[in-house]
Amino acid sequence: APAARSSSTLRLVLLAALVVAVSAVACLPTLGAGFVNWDDDVNFTTNLGFRGLGPAQVRWMFTTTLLGHWIPLTWLTLGANYALGGMEPWGYHLVNVLVHAAAAGVFFLVARRLLAGVVAGPSVAADLGAALAALVFGAHRLGVESVAWITERRDVLCALFYMLTVLAYLRGVEGGRMLARRWRALALAAFAASLLSKSMAMTLPASLLLLDVYPLRRLGLGARRLLWEKGPFAVLGALAAVGALLSQSRGATWTGLEAYGLPARLAMAAYSFWFYPWKFVWPSSLSPLYELPAHVDPLAPRFLAPIVAVIGLTVALVALRRRWPAALAAWAQSVIVLLPVSGLVHTGYQLAHDRYAYLSGLGLALLVGGGLAWALSLRARGEMGAPVAAALLGTACAAVLGLSASTWQQSRVWHDSESLWVSAIAVDPECMLCWNNLGHALVARGAHADAERLFTKAISLRPDRPGPWNNLGTALALQQRYRDARRRYAKAVELSGGGFRDAVSNLGRLYAVE
Repeated sequence: APAARSSSTLRLVLLAALVVAVSAVACLPTLGAGFVNWDDDVNFTTNLGFRGLGPAQVRWMFTTTLLGHWIPLTWLTLGANYALGGMEPWGYHLVNVLVHAAAAGVFFLVARRLLAGVVAGPSVAADLGAALAALVFGAHRLGVESVAWITERRDVLCALFYMLTVLAYLRGVEGGRMLARRWRALALAAFAASLLSKSMAMTLPASLLLLDVYPLRRLGLGARRLLWEKGPFAVLGALAAVGALLSQSRGATWTGLEAYGLPARLAMAAYSFWFYPWKFVWPSSLSPLYELPAHVDPLAPRFLAPIVAVIGLTVALVALRRRWPAALAAWAQSVIVLLPVSGLVHTGYQLAHDRYAYLSGLGLALLVGGGLAWALSLRARGEMGAPVAAALLGTACAAVLGLSASTWQQSRVWHDSESLWVSAIAVDPECMLCWNNLGHALVARGAHADAERLFTKAISLRPDRPGPWNNLGTALALQQRYRDARRRYAKAVELSGGGFRDAVSNLGRLYAVE
């Protein structure tokens, strides 16, 4: 027995180390990347508030809602980055990679506990299945945006504490009991840390209830007791939701119902619920921005197909819930996590973002690992031949290598602003903001005439948006074509109703120069 325990512990340590190492190595190209003009400029290169850990900086971190986010714990880690390495981008990227790798390692421990029930207790099959689930999460190309983008430190940090919350919860309910007091305290502390990193974790109480249904099967304890057990988590989640709404109101612009009414919002939500699982299965043509179209028609093929697919898949999984409860649980987990960012409540320019799959894909990764664990358990019981089991393990290894190579390549896209937006335009040539941001990158390196052409292209795609008009004015002014620049600035002011302060300021400065 001691020898078996020692062997199990060694296997656990080696598999955890493998998960952490592969997750980190797959993202190593990000260490050579810089800041990009996709919120990094506002958050870091022009922001003095986060630079250090003095009283003034800490006060700013706990009170700011910059760009619509209240993320004090994330800011503290970024302030520590600055204190240790100044504005060298590689240090920020390194911490992102390490936190992501740690999150994958904790997910391995979570998956191992959950998959133990699939194979009737801890075993080699459960360990290998858990390792595959964690490797799929850690090496998946869809997670690159969360790791490679310095601004998304909040995403990887939130995920790490999210995993720790679930791990503490699983440990606390071990043996079918109610959540033990010590583990409840640890789980609540980790959950609070997750929410202080990013409010995306607000739906975790619903995910814990989902775990109670499957695979923990705790409903025998009574629905009222389980709901009461989740009460403190629900309070924290609700506070985070209110805080997120207030932060968005202060730091972002809401998408009005007059432009996107209830039918459009439902279509956007269905699109989101389908988009991320599909990208998990087939992670091609990834982009930092899938731009929200000017109009959302629920009957257009782009939206009607996801609506039909979401309804059809949900009905099929509910019908198969007794034979395949894991699939319904993974699907439900994805929907639960995506609800706050599905489009029902909306800010920004996006129809979808790759980073929203970072947490929502956990159930799908676990489903993949569970499949391997179940198959290997058949081999342990003599119901599967050794060649078939070897072929499954070989396929799993090949899949992880393929994902890692794909993630390595995708990480290179985030090297700089130009590579980022060139890639985005290749995915969607109709993305106005992508052309606009590439123009910004060219202005930054002095290619003003080339930037002029890009801003003109952006205007042709969305002539009603004031931003590209203002930017075109800047590109023209930098070429000393002041009369042309004045007309563009004036157009930006007109389109914004005089509320675009940058355009008003630029126009005023131009009059002063002339």
